[in-house]
Amino acid sequence: MTPQESTVPARSRLFPFLGFVWFVGALALGASGWLLGLAPPRPQLLLVGLTVALVAAGFLVPSFRAWLAGVDVRSVIAIHLTRFVGVYFLVLYARGLLPFQFAVLGGWGDIVIAATALAWLVLTRDPMDHRALFGLWNLCGLADILFVVAMAARMAMADPASMNPLRTLPLSLLPTFLIPLIIASHFLIFWRLYRAPDRDA
Repeated sequence: MTPQESTVPARSRLFPFLGFVWFVGALALGASGWLLGLAPPRPQLLLVGLTVALVAAGFLVPSFRAWLAGVDVRSVIAIHLTRFVGVYFLVLYARGLLPFQFAVLGGWGDIVIAATALAWLVLTRDPMDHRALFGLWNLCGLADILFVVAMAARMAMADPASMNPLRTLPLSLLPTFLIPLIIASHFLIFWRLYRAPDRDA
């Protein structure tokens, strides 16, 4: 076994482990109530910082980039099933805990992207076989999540208390873990599409 081959199992364990550590840290942060003490735009800057750091690592860290090149695209799509959280947004809106512009508009957008992610997983064996359609879905998903982030930031700046549910568990995992991961996953899919041969049926 060559030295390069011997690093593959290590990479396959290391990066998921680091992701798990990040998730636990985000859980602890949400449980501590620390986010409630952050006035806008600090929570938004935290989200942007985490996202930029993750995307930059994918470009600048060779071992991480090599690992990402081998990740099953279906696993990346599966991350977007978490966007069924939009259903919870609608529930919180019905209870008067989230504003309409964020909960309903953003919530339905997330539900649509999550439902179509499920369709990709159920109806296709390899989404890369439908490159153009897959790229369009990815673009729509990225536009939706950026819209949700921008809407949440605008609402928080106008009325910080309106976004309090996003600063406590379980929704505090969105800005501190899930949204950076989702945005980065869209860039990963674009990168994989760019590198893949054209196999549209």
